[in-house]
Amino acid sequence: MMLEDYCVIDLEMTGLNPKHHKILEVAAVRVRKKEIVSECSMLIRQHQLLEEKITELTGIDQEMLAGAKEEDEVLDHFFGFLGEDILVGQNVIFDYSFLKQAAINRKMSFERKAADTLKIARRCLPALEKRTLDALCGYYGIEIGHHHRALDDAKATYLLYERLEKEFGAVQADVFEPKPLIYKAKRQTPATARQKKHLKELADYHKINLNLEWETLTRNEASRQVDRIISQYGRMLK
Repeated sequence: MMLEDYCVIDLEMTGLNPKHHKILEVAAVRVRKKEIVSECSMLIRQHQLLEEKITELTGIDQEMLAGAKEEDEVLDHFFGFLGEDILVGQNVIFDYSFLKQAAINRKMSFERKAADTLKIARRCLPALEKRTLDALCGYYGIEIGHHHRALDDAKATYLLYERLEKEFGAVQADVFEPKPLIYKAKRQTPATARQKKHLKELADYHKINLNLEWETLTRNEASRQVDRIISQYGRMLK
């Protein structure tokens, strides 16, 4: 099945693990009859300082986030924009894992099929040394505006998908067939008052300044932080 209607998604995050890191920016372009008809791009307010390496990678800094909307408002709008569309993305399971975790946390269902330009490129362009979005766009002469900004990457992925389909769709049709995205996520529950108290006491004891979102801290994240501090600095001596 050659796709004519779909949404291309791209996200920027504060890290690689949807259980511990946050979505920083969401973007999507809606495609109808193979043409972009609308787009969505939103930053999400962060309640802790961004690491310098994230700003260096994405170009997003604290000042840019000052006027951003809260996560719930952004994601409600973004899920609405996606509707029930088939998704397209570069290594799309990575972006989907963050959206799925966010959906599960909100007690929402978010099951989708998708076509992945990375998987398509691995099958159709086996001789290429690299198949990152940068490398693939460079190979086809596709310009990326601000790389690692979600909307520009989504638009570039759209052009890449259409280029790959034009070249290989007739001879490698099966790799273009949208497949169900599978990512298992458990709902993250808020950290208990006892967990927060213990974590703060441990940090104060070792004179550590924790850059955490205390209001949205989950049980898993609190436990991970406690384990990290004890492993690095030791337990509190009575």
